[in-house]
Amino acid sequence: MGDKTLTCLSCGQLNRVPDSKLDAGAKCGKCSKALVPKEAIEVSPAILEKASKNDDLPLVVDFWAPWCGPCKMMAPEFSKAAKKLNGKARLVKLNTQSHQSTGARYRIKGIPTMVAFERGKEKKRQSGALREGQIVGWVRG
Repeated sequence: MGDKTLTCLSCGQLNRVPDSKLDAGAKCGKCSKALVPKEAIEVSPAILEKASKNDDLPLVVDFWAPWCGPCKMMAPEFSKAAKKLNGKARLVKLNTQSHQSTGARYRIKGIPTMVAFERGKEKKRQSGALREGQIVGWVRG
C-alpha cells in the first residue's frame, strides 16, 4: 500500500495518488480530469513519453492508424479492456499516422501493436488485433 505516481493523460501534470483512490475517481490536481479513465484515450507523443517513464501503474499503448482495418476492429475491444482493467492499468492510444516519428521512435513495424510499459521500461509488446479477453489476459499475464 502507498501512493502511486500518475501522469495526467490530458495536461501532463504528475500526481501522487493513494492506492485506495486508483479505481475511485482520482482526478488531476491541475486540470481535474480523471487520472484513471474508464476508457482508452488518445494521447500525444509528449504525454506518452512522460507517462511511460514516470507512472507506477502499468501503461498499455495501442499504436494504430485510422486507415488500418484491424485497428478499427480492435478499437472497441481495447476500450472494453480498459474498463475491465480500471485501476490495474491505464490503456491509451497513439495515432501513428498523425505521429509518424513517434511510431518510428518506438520501433513500431506493424499495426495494431500494443506496448506495455512499467516503471519506465518496456515490458512486452504484441502485434495484431486482439479481442477484449485476449487483451485483458495479455496485460495481466
